[in-house]
Amino acid sequence: MDTQQSTALTRALAEVPGPLPTSGVIHITIPHTDRFTVVGNHLAQHPDLSCTAVGIAVRIQSLPQGTEISIKALTARCREGEKRIAAALRELEAHGYLQRFRHRLPGQKVITRTVFCNQPAALLRSRSQMPAPMPVPAPAPVPAPAQPPAQTQAQPQAHAPEPEPEPDSEPGLQPEPEPVPTPPFVPLVPPPTAPKPPRPPLPQPGTLTPELDRAATALLSDLRRHAPQFTLSEGDIRQLAPAVATWLERDAHPDTIRRTLTDDLPQPLRHPVKLLKHRLTALLPPPLPGACDLVAPARPRIAVTPFQTCDDCDRAFRSPDPGHCRDCRETREHRGEDVRVAA
Repeated sequence: MDTQQSTALTRALAEVPGPLPTSGVIHITIPHTDRFTVVGNHLAQHPDLSCTAVGIAVRIQSLPQGTEISIKALTARCREGEKRIAAALRELEAHGYLQRFRHRLPGQKVITRTVFCNQPAALLRSRSQMPAPMPVPAPAPVPAPAQPPAQTQAQPQAHAPEPEPEPDSEPGLQPEPEPVPTPPFVPLVPPPTAPKPPRPPLPQPGTLTPELDRAATALLSDLRRHAPQFTLSEGDIRQLAPAVATWLERDAHPDTIRRTLTDDLPQPLRHPVKLLKHRLTALLPPPLPGACDLVAPARPRIAVTPFQTCDDCDRAFRSPDPGHCRDCRETREHRGEDVRVAA
């Protein structure tokens, strides 16, 4: 059995076209005749997709239309667990290969549809680059029936009679409702050529004093003791020092700044300076409020008019000063007497 396998391998290597490479993989390509799936190199060699995501994408492409590809369904087909499959599906969705959307059925029922595209970049082409649709040939005209010769000689026809319109549908039958069109596949990730939004500038302190600049420079230079990835150059330290000084100006403790910059680092860390710029800008704390800002605002005092007792009828009424009530004032005015009214 071993001799047969060695002989078959030797024969296959002899049929490889061209000289064999001195190192690396040697491909023995045997054409498929059935049960095969075409996979593009943009997926098989994708630089940002994990091997699990590439394998899940190939598995999905090999499945027929209508096959369920939920996380539980793929877990039953594959050896990976639900967490790895869910992470792989998120990767494919982020790069445009997979998209999930909600679709409303005619019975007001909402379902989740899953669309997989083997070439997401092809969907970004403009309609001008897409091939024009093939023209549909017009149906051949039906020849009119021949008229009898006697009728043709007796009454020459001036024009052809208009054909009677055909009924749209038989009486008693309702037209079938048009099918609901499926929403087109729209990639969620913008193309690589799309313009990127400008990055926000680094925070700047109100006043960069020598003390703040010295403390910020020392903190940035000391980062490599806590995280060797942050071995910064002098130019990078001078560029990032004003942003760290802004944190110190807002009474942020140096240990807090150090933990914010060095905790939970991505692996591998390819651009440490860009990560520091992002964290110094996005996680900048607000200034501490002053003592007057922490005092609760005083409630506005409502002036209440006191009660007074009428000098004539001893009735209570509201007035800032003692005097007569409204009825007694009207009576005194009618009699022509003096009336004491509050000013």
